[in-house]
Amino acid sequence: MMFGKIVSSKQEGNVVKIQFEKRNGRIEVITKDIINVFANFESEEHNSFAIEGNKVIPCEIKVTQEKDHILISTDSLTLKVYDDFKVDLYDKNGVLLCEDSREGRRLNETFDREAFLELIASEGHDVQEESKLHTIEVIKKMQGDEAFYGLGDKTGFLNKRSYEFENWNSDLPQAHNEDFKALYKSIPFFITLRENGVFGLFFDNHYKSYFDMGKEQLDYYYFAADKGNLDYYMIGGSNMAEVVSNYTYLTGTTPLPQKFTLGYQQSRWSYETRKEVEELAANMRKYNIPCDVIHLDIDYMKDYKVFTWNDKTFPNPKEMMDNLKENGFKIVTILDPGTKVEDGYFMYEEGKEKGYFATDENGEIYVNQVWPGDAVFPDFSSEEVRNWWADHEKDLIDTGVSGIWNDMNEPASFRGPLPLDVQFAHGEKTYTHEELHNVYGSLMSKAAHDGLEKHDKKRPFVITRACYAGIQKYSTVWTGDNQSLWHHLQMAIPQLCNLGLSGVAFAGTDVGGFGADVTKELLIRWVQVGCFSPLFRNHCAKAQRRQEPWTFDEECLDIYRKYVKLRYHFLPYFYDLFAKGEKTGLPVMRPLVLQYEKDSNVKDMNDQFLVGDSILVAPILEQGKTKRMVYLPQGEWVDYHTKEVIKGGQYILKDAPLSICPIYIKSGSVIPVGPEQNYVGEVKEDILVLECFGENGSYVHYQDNGEDFAYREGEYNAYEITMKAGKVTAKQIHSGYEKAYKGYQVIKDGAISSIMEFEK
Repeated sequence: MMFGKIVSSKQEGNVVKIQFEKRNGRIEVITKDIINVFANFESEEHNSFAIEGNKVIPCEIKVTQEKDHILISTDSLTLKVYDDFKVDLYDKNGVLLCEDSREGRRLNETFDREAFLELIASEGHDVQEESKLHTIEVIKKMQGDEAFYGLGDKTGFLNKRSYEFENWNSDLPQAHNEDFKALYKSIPFFITLRENGVFGLFFDNHYKSYFDMGKEQLDYYYFAADKGNLDYYMIGGSNMAEVVSNYTYLTGTTPLPQKFTLGYQQSRWSYETRKEVEELAANMRKYNIPCDVIHLDIDYMKDYKVFTWNDKTFPNPKEMMDNLKENGFKIVTILDPGTKVEDGYFMYEEGKEKGYFATDENGEIYVNQVWPGDAVFPDFSSEEVRNWWADHEKDLIDTGVSGIWNDMNEPASFRGPLPLDVQFAHGEKTYTHEELHNVYGSLMSKAAHDGLEKHDKKRPFVITRACYAGIQKYSTVWTGDNQSLWHHLQMAIPQLCNLGLSGVAFAGTDVGGFGADVTKELLIRWVQVGCFSPLFRNHCAKAQRRQEPWTFDEECLDIYRKYVKLRYHFLPYFYDLFAKGEKTGLPVMRPLVLQYEKDSNVKDMNDQFLVGDSILVAPILEQGKTKRMVYLPQGEWVDYHTKEVIKGGQYILKDAPLSICPIYIKSGSVIPVGPEQNYVGEVKEDILVLECFGENGSYVHYQDNGEDFAYREGEYNAYEITMKAGKVTAKQIHSGYEKAYKGYQVIKDGAISSIMEFEK
């Protein structure tokens, strides 16, 4: 990737165009905290699937030609651009944040690799693809103290230093281990934290890309791709939280979801009949397990054909859903992109007639195999095709469906992967599968989102397995086909925390594990994590042991019920976090390092997390363990179970028998809590109940109708709560929603106050 020496430069508004000896490049100042580095290897334009609209915020820019570099600075960041398009980044105080290596990669070939690979392959070992040089490569010097976070839900630990990854959305049936390079999602954004600075880097290239975070060599890290443009954004901020906020300004924040989506959700591959679904719902109420959502996997369809119902196993689905809604249940149905090849099937006939399916290089409709057998793939790169798909959702919505679950949208296929030269040629531009692969799931989810928004008129609830950066604008995600294994429970925390740092605030795992057989102990420990995850869904495969909590013993049922009810207790707090997150981009579930980045004890902490900044969760993640060390950061913390006040900045030993998940509340916290109920909205909440910890603190609580977009027009209420010397007062600071609270109550030290009036 040679550019040669700088020949000339020219500033045009917020863009600095630089002519090098061999090719041109440009630096674009997006905001004072976001600067883009771009060079055309394929197109003059960004062609971004993650960034929508003009994100430029005018700011003061200084450009000077120095002896050996071009200096570009804002009030927050300074870039120095050298020959060969080497770029170094400094903060506003002149502290070096990152520096391009002036040397190439060293592939560490000191032996006969070909002979070695042949030898280990003969023994039955998997052979990893050989490292190679790439058309586009950016190599950054390792300063020595870097920790890396983000990159979506890659496997392994929270800190990605010393690991390598690939962005190529992949449906891998094997148990996911920490050495997996790729999973279902491609989010090429990471945060680099150093002792004296922090920044983010977003490589907006949706072809297959590569990230080596210091595995190849200790003195550098790099990102690369073989096609597309050199197109990356350097994102500043005074701390990690500001970096996340700036990244989500660029790619979008997670919108406020419908309130019911934060409740408990039950799923299985599959609930195969209407009778089974109705029995499940009855058992949820019988065993007093709060539940808002039941998911229907592929068996609700006729012959696995999308937008159909199997009228033999699911007769009169509208009647079924109407009956379920009377008891507080909503239905979410799965959709796969693979559309059955069948003469007379309306989706196939319509798509074939209008040319909506992907084709081979000869222009013939490309056919592979998925659940329905021979299947074809809609071209979601086309707005017309997305609208066609979205309009077919109307039938599901009219039947009573409340959300769409997108699966198999990497896209997955059974007769080998889609060839790289498959054509998506129905939009404004023709794409190959090689270029569209990583964004296919996001485009399908945008179609689902738009269909729900258009035909349901409520905040869309979409779940997707595969996606690209920016997906948070349209869909929640889950981490895919995990397993009922302890190390998958352990991995759930760094996966969800890194998704949150990557902009995806609404995410979850399959509680209990999708594949393999869960044990009673593992299921209990998993629900203790799941009840604090943004998306709280139990899901497993049909060939595995059932995971409904009553399928185990009474102890399991009691503990499971306890933590599902705890989720509903804290649900108003979760909803507040989503309301704030739509504005700030900050996640709901957070690694401790996001709040305490100067604390070296939390840099690599994989087994604890925060919900917002008030609740610290330290679950048990190992079989047979009933005690654990818990680290409490600076400040005072309250043991949620015992109400003991504990000084932070230390490790403590906590007893945690099977029924206990260690939970700590930061002193000074005010947490709104909800009533005991079977589903969201069952109990009228006309009194604001506040659980208070410590003596001094403040909080702002949010209230709206929990369903539609009226809040964006000001139809919401906000309440400011102040706690001084233990006395709690509250007043309404915004009035736009007609169903305001009539008063408030305070829970402190286990006692609840009488109803009090809001201050005027």
